[in-house]
Amino acid sequence: MPFTKPQVEEFFARLKKTNPDPRTELAYTNPFTLLVAVVLSAQATDKGVNKATEALFKAADTPAKMAALGEEGLIPYVKTIGLYKGKAKNIIAASQILVKCHGGEVPKTREALEALPGVGRKSANVVLNVAFGEKTIAVDTHIFRVANRTGLAPGRNPREVEDELLRIVPDKYLANAHHWLILHGRYTCTARLPKCAVCVVRELCRFPDKTVPSPVRKKAHLPAKLVSRARARGN
Repeated sequence: MPFTKPQVEEFFARLKKTNPDPRTELAYTNPFTLLVAVVLSAQATDKGVNKATEALFKAADTPAKMAALGEEGLIPYVKTIGLYKGKAKNIIAASQILVKCHGGEVPKTREALEALPGVGRKSANVVLNVAFGEKTIAVDTHIFRVANRTGLAPGRNPREVEDELLRIVPDKYLANAHHWLILHGRYTCTARLPKCAVCVVRELCRFPDKTVPSPVRKKAHLPAKLVSRARARGN
Protein backbone atom coordinates (compact mmCIF):
# COMPACT_ATOMS: atom_id res chain seq x y z
CA MET A 1 0.00 0.00 0.00
CA PRO A 2 1.59 3.32 -1.06
CA PHE A 3 2.18 6.19 1.33
CA THR A 4 -0.64 8.71 1.52
CA LYS A 5 0.08 12.40 0.98
CA PRO A 6 -0.18 13.14 4.73
CA GLN A 7 2.26 10.30 5.45
CA VAL A 8 4.79 11.61 2.93
CA GLU A 9 4.42 15.07 4.45
CA GLU A 10 5.00 13.65 7.92
CA PHE A 11 7.98 11.58 6.72
CA PHE A 12 9.88 14.63 5.48
CA ALA A 13 8.67 16.90 8.26
CA ARG A 14 10.33 14.55 10.75
CA LEU A 15 13.57 14.41 8.75
CA LYS A 16 13.59 18.21 8.53
CA LYS A 17 13.00 18.59 12.26
CA THR A 18 15.99 16.34 12.95
CA ASN A 19 18.23 18.18 10.46
CA PRO A 20 16.80 21.56 9.37
CA ASP A 21 19.69 22.49 7.06
CA PRO A 22 21.22 19.33 5.55
CA ARG A 23 24.41 19.61 3.52
CA THR A 24 26.53 17.37 1.33
CA GLU A 25 29.44 15.79 3.16
CA LEU A 26 31.72 16.25 0.15
CA ALA A 27 34.17 19.13 0.60
CA TYR A 28 34.17 21.66 -2.23
CA THR A 29 34.76 25.36 -2.88
CA ASN A 30 32.98 26.00 -6.17
CA PRO A 31 30.88 24.14 -8.78
CA PHE A 32 33.98 22.73 -10.47
CA THR A 33 35.53 21.29 -7.31
CA LEU A 34 32.12 19.82 -6.46
CA LEU A 35 31.99 18.19 -9.89
CA VAL A 36 35.46 16.71 -9.38
CA ALA A 37 34.56 15.46 -5.90
CA VAL A 38 31.38 13.84 -7.21
CA VAL A 39 33.27 12.04 -10.00
CA LEU A 40 35.82 10.79 -7.46
CA SER A 41 33.09 9.65 -5.03
CA ALA A 42 31.82 6.84 -7.27
CA GLN A 43 32.40 3.60 -5.32
CA ALA A 44 34.30 5.57 -2.68
CA THR A 45 33.47 7.20 0.64
CA ASP A 46 33.04 10.93 1.06
CA LYS A 47 35.63 10.80 3.84
CA GLY A 48 38.19 9.21 1.54
CA VAL A 49 37.46 11.69 -1.23
CA ASN A 50 37.76 14.69 1.10
CA LYS A 51 41.10 13.46 2.35
CA ALA A 52 42.43 13.33 -1.21
CA THR A 53 40.91 16.58 -2.46
CA GLU A 54 42.16 18.69 0.44
CA ALA A 55 45.57 18.95 -1.22
CA LEU A 56 44.29 18.61 -4.78
CA PHE A 57 42.01 21.63 -4.66
CA LYS A 58 44.83 23.79 -3.35
CA ALA A 59 46.75 22.94 -6.50
CA ALA A 60 43.89 22.91 -9.01
CA ASP A 61 40.49 24.42 -8.29
CA THR A 62 39.55 25.45 -11.84
CA PRO A 63 39.19 23.51 -15.10
CA ALA A 64 42.21 25.30 -16.57
CA LYS A 65 44.46 24.44 -13.63
CA MET A 66 43.23 20.84 -13.62
CA ALA A 67 43.78 20.46 -17.36
CA ALA A 68 47.29 21.84 -16.96
CA LEU A 69 47.95 19.31 -14.22
CA GLY A 70 47.30 16.44 -16.63
CA GLU A 71 46.66 12.82 -15.76
CA GLU A 72 50.18 12.16 -14.53
CA GLY A 73 50.01 15.21 -12.30
CA LEU A 74 46.56 14.37 -10.97
CA ILE A 75 47.14 10.70 -10.15
CA PRO A 76 49.42 11.27 -7.12
CA TYR A 77 46.61 13.25 -5.45
CA VAL A 78 43.89 10.64 -6.02
CA LYS A 79 45.72 7.31 -5.95
CA THR A 80 44.18 6.44 -2.57
CA ILE A 81 40.74 6.40 -4.18
CA GLY A 82 39.33 3.34 -5.92
CA LEU A 83 39.46 3.28 -9.73
CA TYR A 84 41.69 6.35 -9.59
CA LYS A 85 43.25 5.89 -13.02
CA GLY A 86 39.94 5.92 -14.86
CA LYS A 87 38.66 8.78 -12.73
CA ALA A 88 41.80 10.82 -13.36
CA LYS A 89 41.41 10.31 -17.10
CA ASN A 90 37.77 11.43 -16.99
CA ILE A 91 38.49 14.48 -14.82
CA ILE A 92 41.23 15.74 -17.12
CA ALA A 93 39.09 15.15 -20.21
CA ALA A 94 36.12 16.89 -18.59
CA SER A 95 38.32 19.83 -17.57
CA GLN A 96 39.54 20.22 -21.14
CA ILE A 97 35.95 20.24 -22.43
CA LEU A 98 34.92 22.82 -19.84
CA VAL A 99 37.76 25.10 -20.93
CA LYS A 100 37.17 24.60 -24.64
CA CYS A 101 33.37 24.52 -24.81
CA HIS A 102 32.05 26.25 -21.67
CA GLY A 103 34.47 29.08 -20.98
CA GLY A 104 35.89 27.31 -17.96
CA GLU A 105 32.52 27.19 -16.23
CA VAL A 106 30.46 24.21 -15.10
CA PRO A 107 27.27 24.12 -17.22
CA LYS A 108 23.90 24.37 -15.53
CA THR A 109 22.00 21.94 -17.74
CA ARG A 110 21.66 18.20 -17.33
CA GLU A 111 22.45 17.52 -20.98
CA ALA A 112 25.73 19.42 -20.89
CA LEU A 113 26.75 17.86 -17.58
CA GLU A 114 25.99 14.32 -18.72
CA ALA A 115 28.06 14.94 -21.86
CA LEU A 116 31.17 15.27 -19.69
CA PRO A 117 33.34 12.15 -19.23
CA GLY A 118 32.60 10.36 -15.97
CA VAL A 119 29.35 12.24 -15.33
CA GLY A 120 26.13 10.22 -15.35
CA ARG A 121 22.61 11.12 -14.34
CA LYS A 122 23.24 10.70 -10.61
CA SER A 123 26.37 12.88 -10.67
CA ALA A 124 24.60 15.52 -12.76
CA ASN A 125 21.73 15.57 -10.27
CA VAL A 126 24.14 16.17 -7.38
CA VAL A 127 25.79 19.10 -9.15
CA LEU A 128 22.48 20.60 -10.22
CA ASN A 129 21.10 20.31 -6.69
CA VAL A 130 24.10 21.27 -4.58
CA ALA A 131 25.83 23.83 -6.80
CA PHE A 132 22.83 25.40 -8.52
CA GLY A 133 19.90 24.76 -6.18
CA GLU A 134 17.87 22.71 -8.64
CA LYS A 135 15.18 20.45 -7.18
CA THR A 136 16.74 17.18 -8.27
CA ILE A 137 17.22 13.89 -6.43
CA ALA A 138 20.35 11.85 -7.04
CA VAL A 139 19.49 8.24 -6.24
CA ASP A 140 22.54 6.44 -4.89
CA THR A 141 22.64 3.12 -3.03
CA HIS A 142 21.54 4.77 0.23
CA ILE A 143 18.52 6.52 -1.23
CA PHE A 144 17.58 3.46 -3.28
CA ARG A 145 17.62 1.37 -0.09
CA VAL A 146 15.65 3.86 2.01
CA ALA A 147 13.01 4.42 -0.68
CA ASN A 148 12.43 0.69 -1.15
CA ARG A 149 12.83 -0.50 2.44
CA THR A 150 10.49 2.08 3.95
CA GLY A 151 7.99 1.79 1.11
CA LEU A 152 8.25 5.54 0.47
CA ALA A 153 9.07 5.24 -3.23
CA PRO A 154 9.60 1.64 -4.37
CA GLY A 155 11.37 1.08 -7.66
CA ARG A 156 13.26 -1.60 -9.55
CA ASN A 157 16.10 0.72 -10.47
CA PRO A 158 17.42 4.19 -9.51
CA ARG A 159 15.52 5.97 -12.28
CA GLU A 160 12.18 4.52 -11.17
CA VAL A 161 12.89 5.57 -7.59
CA GLU A 162 13.94 9.04 -8.73
CA ASP A 163 10.80 9.53 -10.80
CA GLU A 164 8.57 8.35 -7.96
CA LEU A 165 10.26 10.60 -5.42
CA LEU A 166 9.92 13.59 -7.72
CA ARG A 167 6.23 12.73 -8.05
CA ILE A 168 5.39 12.35 -4.37
CA VAL A 169 7.74 14.64 -2.42
CA PRO A 170 6.07 17.97 -1.61
CA ASP A 171 7.70 20.87 -3.44
CA LYS A 172 8.76 22.57 -0.21
CA TYR A 173 10.95 19.57 0.64
CA LEU A 174 12.39 18.83 -2.81
CA ALA A 175 15.49 21.02 -2.57
CA ASN A 176 16.75 19.10 0.48
CA ALA A 177 15.11 15.70 -0.04
CA HIS A 178 18.29 14.26 -1.56
CA HIS A 179 20.35 15.18 1.51
CA TRP A 180 17.80 14.00 4.05
CA LEU A 181 17.41 10.62 2.39
CA ILE A 182 21.11 9.96 1.82
CA LEU A 183 22.05 10.95 5.37
CA HIS A 184 19.21 8.86 6.77
CA GLY A 185 20.45 5.87 4.78
CA ARG A 186 24.07 6.46 5.69
CA TYR A 187 23.62 6.79 9.43
CA THR A 188 20.24 5.32 10.45
CA CYS A 189 18.68 3.11 7.78
CA THR A 190 21.96 1.31 7.19
CA ALA A 191 22.33 -1.71 4.94
CA ARG A 192 23.17 -4.02 7.80
CA LEU A 193 21.34 -3.77 11.10
CA PRO A 194 19.37 -0.57 10.51
CA LYS A 195 19.00 1.51 13.67
CA CYS A 196 15.22 1.22 13.81
CA ALA A 197 15.08 1.90 17.55
CA VAL A 198 16.25 5.50 17.03
CA CYS A 199 14.66 6.10 13.62
CA VAL A 200 12.45 9.20 13.51
CA VAL A 201 10.23 7.72 10.81
CA ARG A 202 9.92 4.28 12.33
CA GLU A 203 6.14 4.44 12.75
CA LEU A 204 5.70 5.35 9.10
CA CYS A 205 8.15 2.78 7.73
CA ARG A 206 6.74 -0.35 6.07
CA PHE A 207 9.86 -2.48 6.63
CA PRO A 208 8.61 -5.72 8.23
CA ASP A 209 11.91 -6.76 9.82
CA LYS A 210 12.64 -3.74 11.99
CA THR A 211 15.49 -4.22 14.41
CA VAL A 212 14.66 -3.80 18.08
CA PRO A 213 17.02 -3.44 21.04
CA SER A 214 17.57 -6.55 23.10
CA PRO A 215 15.67 -6.40 26.37
CA VAL A 216 17.78 -5.72 29.43
CA ARG A 217 17.70 -8.74 31.65
CA LYS A 218 17.62 -7.98 35.32
CA LYS A 219 19.41 -10.27 37.68
CA ALA A 220 17.06 -12.31 39.81
CA HIS A 221 17.28 -11.49 43.51
CA LEU A 222 16.32 -14.46 45.65
CA PRO A 223 15.13 -13.98 49.20
CA ALA A 224 17.93 -14.37 51.75
CA LYS A 225 16.31 -17.51 53.25
CA LEU A 226 16.32 -19.30 49.88
CA VAL A 227 19.94 -18.32 49.25
CA SER A 228 20.96 -19.75 52.63
CA ARG A 229 19.11 -23.03 51.96
CA ALA A 230 20.71 -23.37 48.53
CA ARG A 231 24.17 -22.88 49.96
CA ALA A 232 23.44 -25.38 52.70
CA ARG A 233 22.56 -27.99 50.03
CA GLY A 234 25.75 -27.18 48.18
CA ASN A 235 23.96 -25.61 45.19
